Amino acid sequence: MASSAPSRPAELTEVLEPVVARAGLHLEGVSVTPAGRRRVVRVTVDLPEDAVGAVPHDRVAEVSRSVSTALDDAGAFGEQPYLLEVGSPGVDRPLTERRHWRRARTRLVAVDVTGEDGAARRTTGRVVEAGDDGVVLDVDGERTTVPWDRLGTGAVQVEFRRPEGQPDGDADDVDDDGDADDADDADDVDDDSDEGDDLDETDDEQDEDRA
Repeated sequence: MASSAPSRPAELTEVLEPVVARAGLHLEGVSVTPAGRRRVVRVTVDLPEDAVGAVPHDRVAEVSRSVSTALDDAGAFGEQPYLLEVGSPGVDRPLTERRHWRRARTRLVAVDVTGEDGAARRTTGRVVEAGDDGVVLDVDGERTTVPWDRLGTGAVQVEFRRPEGQPDGDADDVDDDGDADDADDADDVDDDSDEGDDLDETDDEQDEDRA
């Protein structure tokens, strides 16, 4: 354990990566933001890149308990209180990394594709595969391989009805965070009230208030 209490995202990532990996998940990111007299620690986890679908809610809840224990054992933030939120990426996550595209297999995406003439054209297609050579898109029934260097940032499209034969793992596209107990953003915290650092809970991320 480090001599000082880990509190920066990079330090927390070092603590949590092996914990999340043991749960069979990928640590997508860790952020720390102020919220009144405490801090909000947001931990985002995802399935391995060879998986299709959203992270099941029960797995988010399970890894949340492991993350909480690991932070306590590491003495995160010392004596400072913090609120822990553990969740998974929603459909609004931009597809910026190769692993994001691999996780987006079977999903309908919109992306700017640079053509031979150097012009970028908005293309909407279903991700069939993402390999070393690029991404295979099914556009109106025709498959085309787009090299990585011609691929812009992708955006997953919300589908209320998944095509027949497609996995149902992300069928709830209207609420695709795959989380367990959500909290409102830290911006909603009223710093001037006696209870200023309490956050209103909704339904989707696993939260733990650590004093």
